[in-house]
Amino acid sequence: MSDKIAYSRHGDIAVLSVQNPPVNALSQAVRQGLLDGVTRAEGDTGVRAVLIVGEGRAFFAGADITEFGKPPMEPYLPDLINRIEASPLIVVASMHGVSLGGGLEVALGCHYRIAVPSARVGLPEVHLGLIPGAGGTQRLHRLTGVEAALDVMTTGRQIGAAKAHELGIIDEIRDGDPRDNGIAYAEQLLVDGAAPRPVSGLPLPAAIDWDGAFEATLARSKGQISPAWCVRAIQASYENDFAEGLKAERKIFFDLMQTDQRKGMIHAFFSERAVGNLPELKGVAPRPVAHIAVIGGGTMGAGIATAALLAGLRVHLLEMSPEAGEAARERIAGNLAGALKRGKINDEQHATILNSALQIVTSYDTLAEVDLVIEAVFEDMEVKKAVFGELDRVCKPGAVLASNTSYLDINEIAATTSRPGDVLGLHFFSPAHVMKLLEVVVADKTAPEVAATGFALGKALGKISARAGVCDGFIGNRILSTYRTCADHMILDGASPYQIDTALEAFGFAMGPFAVADLAGLDIGWAVRKRKRAEGLDSRARDTTYADKLCEDGHFGQKTGKGYYDYAGGARARVPNPDVLPLIEAERAAQGITPRTFTDEEIVRRYMASMVNEAAKVVGEGIARRPLDVDMVLLFGYGFPRYRGGPLKWADIVGLDGLLSDIKAYADTDPYFWQPAPLLTELVATGRTFDDLNKEG
Repeated sequence: MSDKIAYSRHGDIAVLSVQNPPVNALSQAVRQGLLDGVTRAEGDTGVRAVLIVGEGRAFFAGADITEFGKPPMEPYLPDLINRIEASPLIVVASMHGVSLGGGLEVALGCHYRIAVPSARVGLPEVHLGLIPGAGGTQRLHRLTGVEAALDVMTTGRQIGAAKAHELGIIDEIRDGDPRDNGIAYAEQLLVDGAAPRPVSGLPLPAAIDWDGAFEATLARSKGQISPAWCVRAIQASYENDFAEGLKAERKIFFDLMQTDQRKGMIHAFFSERAVGNLPELKGVAPRPVAHIAVIGGGTMGAGIATAALLAGLRVHLLEMSPEAGEAARERIAGNLAGALKRGKINDEQHATILNSALQIVTSYDTLAEVDLVIEAVFEDMEVKKAVFGELDRVCKPGAVLASNTSYLDINEIAATTSRPGDVLGLHFFSPAHVMKLLEVVVADKTAPEVAATGFALGKALGKISARAGVCDGFIGNRILSTYRTCADHMILDGASPYQIDTALEAFGFAMGPFAVADLAGLDIGWAVRKRKRAEGLDSRARDTTYADKLCEDGHFGQKTGKGYYDYAGGARARVPNPDVLPLIEAERAAQGITPRTFTDEEIVRRYMASMVNEAAKVVGEGIARRPLDVDMVLLFGYGFPRYRGGPLKWADIVGLDGLLSDIKAYADTDPYFWQPAPLLTELVATGRTFDDLNKEG
């Protein structure tokens, strides 16, 4: 037998203990060991039941990611599960930790299932662009009903033991050691005279409107196809016997394996794990952080403070007056109330956070002992310099001084202090206690251990942290500025904000750029435009002012009730603002532009080409270390569709040579904006891809 499975006897129960740390991934060795273990138990005199239990942190966390992309090896998981289910012995799964993907499918192949209260189960294959492929779509609904099974499969969410028991996935919940639980449960089953109970033999629940469910799931998934194909896989179990249903499931699974969406999502899966692992920080110890300060208690500062408090950190929040401090406390309390309602914290933790962990202060002198400070004040260089002058004065040696600036030069901020090595950028995204992305901006003099501290803090806060160098807008906002400018150019030339939003939402963006601008606040873009004009625009650059007129009239988007859209009916009931198109038409006339028609396909191609071209410049200049860093920033901070992998993965999939050719063609009419990125030109010339650079890095 494989050394990943320990075989032992407890009376007439054979115990198969899985030993594949840290999470008992279903590697080839584990699969072989389970097969050998069941076979041995069946030949072992006196054995009447088999218990499968995982040691360590989990039952089975799913497939072995080291086998992804490699030819499958026998025994194949579906065959193993069928073999377990066909055993004449009673087979019991005792579950703890997580049972995900193939792990839950193994449990469904067992005859009975027991779990500890903290156990969680799920079928997250849709997050890889796939469906459950080892019988999950043929077995789960026989226990739960079709609608509940589809909810588990199409969302990929994990569910707790109590809910799983309610749905019928788990037969019994018992606290204690999983091995002891499983043995006691198996013994009771034998005493009760229980027989093997294959899930595949259970009757099918009531059918549903398959076509309607398919279309509804496709619409909810915003273009991702794998959730909808879960519907078709379950449907197959009603149109065939179990064996044929399994074949239909495997065909759908392997068809999805060949799709671009699967390529994009597997890239996102691995990149999410790689983005925070930088070779330059290997072996560099971060500074300890238990007590932080946040400067500014507005929406962003309150969100940052909330995230830190939920992570168990002590927080001093500095405001300029007691009244502003009380308003900040109320914002944080509101955020924490949401966390309490969602079950992230309990009543006792909620009270402790507000009464002990959070302290509102109005004097910089109270920050003398904090380990790290995050400045989240108004986006103005002189204001930020004044804040850092005070922090330099009062903070202890070794304290990390961070700015939450979205655009401004961290080197310039650091230069105002006597300790530039302790300064870095921590660019959170609003709302900071919800959004997953954190850009760790490493300035020229930032010490390695300070950069490491930024990443360690991001991990503690549950963020996806990406390293960025210093430039206007860092990674995300610099690229955003470019593709938003591309959208503005298309508007001048004949498109409407509403056509652009519709086309890009059909592509898969959560929101189009003009709806996003309304959500963020049009005054933010207005301030950036005014700053750039004050710094001096290149004479070759095209400029637009129609959006400035909206702002001059006090229309800043959702927060004022009107922007590109009118929100009189609520944020979700957006309708075009009738004032916008006349402003655009007036600007076209003033610039002597005759508008033309754009197709949705051209809108998407130009928008994406501008995004990819600027992203290639960001990577080529070293602002982002690797293409995958850009992809993760756009996925987690800017609503880029996960199933496309990120802009640079998308570019690899559609072809870099075609994109470069289009960019050169666009440059015929606007050579200033459409300057091909040197890195993109180099990759096409050498026949390489952005993913090749990820592998090199």
